[in-house]
Amino acid sequence: MHETVKTTCPYCGVGCGVDARLEDGQLVGVTGSQEHPANLGRLCVKGSALHETVDPAGRMLAPQIDGVAVDWDTALDTVASGFRTVIEEHGPDAVAMYVSGQLLTEDYYVANKLMKGFIGTANIDTNSRLCMASAVVGYKRAFGTDTVPTCYEDIELADLVVLVGSNAAWTHPVTYQRLVAAKRARPEMRVVVIDPRRTATADIADLHLAIEPGSDAFLFNGLLAALADRAAIDRDYVEAHTEGFDQAIAAARGEAPDIETVARTTGLGLDELQTFFDWFVRHQRTVTVYSQGVNQSTSGSDKANAIINCHLATGRIGVPGMGPFSITGQPNAMGGREVGGLANQLAAHMDFEQPGAVERVGRFWGSPGMATSPGLKATDLFEAVESGRIKAIWIMATNPVVSLPDADRVREALRRCPLVVVSDCMQDTDTTACADVLLPATSWAEKDGTVTNSERCISRQRGFLEPPGQARHDWWTITEVARRLGFTEAFPYRGPADIFREHAALSGYENDGSRDFDIHALARLSDAEYDQLDPVRWPIDPATGRGRERLFENGRFFTPSGRARFVAITSTAPASRVSDERPLVMNTGRIRDQWHTMTRTAKAARLMQHIDEPFLEIHPDDADRFGLTDGRLAEISGEHGRYVGRVRLSTGQKPGSLFVPMHWNGQYSHTGRVGALIPAHVDPFSGQPESKHATVAVRPFDAAWFATLLSREPIAWPTADGKADHMADYWARIPVDGGVRYEIAGREPVADWSQWARHLLGADGEWQAYEDSAGPFRAARLVDGRVAAVLFVATDPDLPSREWLAELIRTDELSLTQRLGLLAGRPAEPMPDTGPIVCSCFQVGETTVLEAIDADGLDTPEALGKALRCGTNCGSCIPELKQLIAQRLTETST
Repeated sequence: MHETVKTTCPYCGVGCGVDARLEDGQLVGVTGSQEHPANLGRLCVKGSALHETVDPAGRMLAPQIDGVAVDWDTALDTVASGFRTVIEEHGPDAVAMYVSGQLLTEDYYVANKLMKGFIGTANIDTNSRLCMASAVVGYKRAFGTDTVPTCYEDIELADLVVLVGSNAAWTHPVTYQRLVAAKRARPEMRVVVIDPRRTATADIADLHLAIEPGSDAFLFNGLLAALADRAAIDRDYVEAHTEGFDQAIAAARGEAPDIETVARTTGLGLDELQTFFDWFVRHQRTVTVYSQGVNQSTSGSDKANAIINCHLATGRIGVPGMGPFSITGQPNAMGGREVGGLANQLAAHMDFEQPGAVERVGRFWGSPGMATSPGLKATDLFEAVESGRIKAIWIMATNPVVSLPDADRVREALRRCPLVVVSDCMQDTDTTACADVLLPATSWAEKDGTVTNSERCISRQRGFLEPPGQARHDWWTITEVARRLGFTEAFPYRGPADIFREHAALSGYENDGSRDFDIHALARLSDAEYDQLDPVRWPIDPATGRGRERLFENGRFFTPSGRARFVAITSTAPASRVSDERPLVMNTGRIRDQWHTMTRTAKAARLMQHIDEPFLEIHPDDADRFGLTDGRLAEISGEHGRYVGRVRLSTGQKPGSLFVPMHWNGQYSHTGRVGALIPAHVDPFSGQPESKHATVAVRPFDAAWFATLLSREPIAWPTADGKADHMADYWARIPVDGGVRYEIAGREPVADWSQWARHLLGADGEWQAYEDSAGPFRAARLVDGRVAAVLFVATDPDLPSREWLAELIRTDELSLTQRLGLLAGRPAEPMPDTGPIVCSCFQVGETTVLEAIDADGLDTPEALGKALRCGTNCGSCIPELKQLIAQRLTETST
């Protein structure tokens, strides 16, 4: 039986609609929903591979206490009694929850209701603190509410798009491709990319401003002063609809009196600055898109307001093709903000400091004891766990031992906490390893509820697979604990539709129009109507049921005066400063084919083919300075922690800095957790950590030997904390089609390779081992004529073709020729070499692309796409295709 279920992608904040195709109840493929306003049929490579991530391997299948499986009643009773005991002995502020932008809105709502309304503490924060908290502060200071004023269509309508701290080509690829298509249709559109690195996003840029790290606020203060100097201020708009302009322009002129000062501080040239200022003056239809490069800073809130100030000063808001647009990093970071997911928020976009808000929410909920003041923000919350002030914590759908700054300290804090409860869909994560109680949660294909994307669009996520084992929905788990704590009447929910109706009703409760978030028209949905709910942007007109594309069209804002507020900004430098001991600035972020801490994306082998190991990207001059070699291992050390990764040379990397990906966890590399390197410096207003700026030292990783290992089954050694009997100084686990590969290196020689290998690979089956001048050692274990595992060790990293070894693993029975190849340490017959994967969608390698350029004269991405299909699906590889074309043209012309 064939069936298509319309749901929503669980990755970034673009919020793409997904058509899940099922045959006989099994997910066989996914495509983008043509009618969804976020993606109009497109999916990125991660979304396109969703059907490859739903197998039950690695899933948590039963509740557990101290590592022993128990039934649900026992687990829930343990959680409830543990929380009750702590509350009775130490008060409600001794317990906490740490939740996630990957929860559905209904899960989020129930968690916040329980903590803030019934336990009586606001110690519930979310991993959205790590990505969007500064953007929230910026919007609230300017508009009075956390209101995104724009929609994706505005990016397409703009004449000037400014991308600040956003590598959208990799992090929000579907939105980026909409921008690419709009620029192709209107070549006169101008795109400015502001980023210290030259990323894939700069491929579309008419102007790339490689500013000094952390100088964004100064740049936009300089722009505001330039707008005033050039008579580009919309005086009528400023006088009619804003307040605080005089103070803001005085602050801007005070630190950026002229373009020369701006150039010195930002590290930019006068000509490129002049061009940027000229374009901003000339193009009324301007959208400024900003993301983590702005937010993840000790001055992220001020950076956001410096950007917003420029839009308010020119009246570029509330009009098609205009506005400041913060794009979110998680699928439901916005939904979490709607229900009060941050510790300093109340539900329905209300705040603790708003007169009457606490009482209003308490009346609606029938709360016996509302929290009356903000709780602890993420880093403060885990510091309280460390100090013992918080004695019980419940972590849901997030992996703070990887993602939080000073991650090793977070792990130690959880190990000392008397009660740690973790709800997760995966059994083995760095955080589940710290838990006393584990609760199995449903995942994307099983969940049922709603999410809200970056443009305020509420979409349904519909479950279509049965939960494996005893996995349960998070809203159900929270509801059951609430009932055991004595709050049965307040938590009567039968399903997510009940919760959504209550959430919608609260948004309209005593709302006289002074609150932006209003979806109370949806509070009357029947279960069937909820199930069929189409994507809709809030706020929703109760008369028509229609949402709004953009806000502030009438110049009225949600401040007490009804006017937007300028914020006077004095820019500040990042907290960490380079020194002789730590002479480099480390920037962190996402890569194209992975997401967050890899617990889902790493299950799809093809998503590991583009970049398969932890790495550090560094400018060639800095590599020479520190003795690093492209493709070799290097070690980074910081104020805290260490990291080992492959060196990748890039002239797009700003000298004096390096880039490290955020994704690797303890299951895929015990030295790849970048959170261990990041100090817990935070924005004073938002509490958001400065993940984009840590100071570090780097040196070559001096290894005595290197190895590659392929096995049909995972090897037992990788554990969450990197401790095992067969430790190497470096290892990275890489899922491949038909098995798993490990890249390994050690600083000390191994005395007996045969014993080491047998202990690691197992001794059963047929064993082949060989040592010769080709390298210290190679071995294979065969079971029933098939390769179960193969290991090659050498004193340099020049090891056999990984594709050849993977082919041996996939082969059902080795031929004599293949056996001889194993003994020789190389394929008996030449194998085609496609090179490193460039296009993950269609498995097109770099060598294949270069051969097509050379042999067929294909010198455009379009021509390559027609011949090889690369770049024709999600488009994320197009910047790399252009680089390869340029590389070949340069080589042939010299």
